[in-house]
This record gives sequence, structure tokens and C-alpha cells, in this order.
Amino acid sequence: MKSIKQFLAENDNLVHATMQKVASHVQRQQGDWFLNTVLIDQHDVPFKYKRKRRYQSLKGARVDMIYYADKENIAGVDFECMKVVKIALS
Repeated sequence: MKSIKQFLAENDNLVHATMQKVASHVQRQQGDWFLNTVLIDQHDVPFKYKRKRRYQSLKGARVDMIYYADKENIAGVDFECMKVVKIALS
């Protein structure tokens, strides 16, 4: 796995956030993947990522993340979301 410095050096749009408190964590299966949506305290947008298998609940935990801003089109309406590149418990 790449180091944090390598991720940030490759793309200027990436943001590194540490010690973020998870308010909500939802997992749902879509085909072979588990889609995860995490809400972070004091942020209004969802943070999304996917994994090949179920993950432990992150609700109430502190996490470090590397993410970038993105838009998701649902029923013709654009919604802002954050795409998580890397997430780990703090």
C-alpha cells in the first residue's frame, strides 16, 4: 500500500484528515462489493467507499482518511459526496 505522502503527491485534489469522529456507518451489498457510507461529525456530506467484504462498524470511532470531493447523480439531481481513497482507525 502506498504511503500517505505518495497519495498526496500524486494528486492535488486529495485531502488528508486525521482523528475524525464517525457519527454513522452504513454498509450495503451491491453485487460482490459492500458499499460503505460514513458520516463524520461536523460535516454535511457523506463519505463513501467500497470493500470486497463486510467491515466492522466504525460508529463512534476515530478515523484517518484520504479523500476527494465528488458529485453523485441520483434521479437527475447532483449531490455532493466525498470518495474515500484510504480509511484507517486512528
